[in-house]
Amino acid sequence: MPGRQASSWRGQGPVVAMVALGGAIGATARYGAAQLWPAQTGSFPWTTFWVNVLGCAVIGVFMVLITDVWAAHRLVRPFFGTGVLGGFTTFSTYAVDIQKLVDAGHPGTGFGYLAATLCAALAAVWLAVTAARRALAWRQR
Repeated sequence: MPGRQASSWRGQGPVVAMVALGGAIGATARYGAAQLWPAQTGSFPWTTFWVNVLGCAVIGVFMVLITDVWAAHRLVRPFFGTGVLGGFTTFSTYAVDIQKLVDAGHPGTGFGYLAATLCAALAAVWLAVTAARRALAWRQR
């Protein structure tokens, strides 16, 4: 079935390309933030925290826009949602930061960071979705 695999790849190729392009943009933005505001060893990693919270808020607004407002092109969600925002938010670095804090003898800071990021990220998505939907309802009056 080599013909079927080639056909499947042609259909998914543009999606993969958009995720890769968006991911490169998002990861570059995250890297830039980390360079501008580097975390001090053993302290709360504020840059990663705020990058993740901001990214989650943007994901909330983005999802409202592409599901409630306009029918986006099929490559918008893979490019921006999965690619840019997936590359920008960094839950892998979040996990590494927790491990580093615990290993450096700061378990309280590590577990505080674990809980604060989880709560803030979920709150950011919820608040962004709620605010975006209210703004749309107000605009439609």
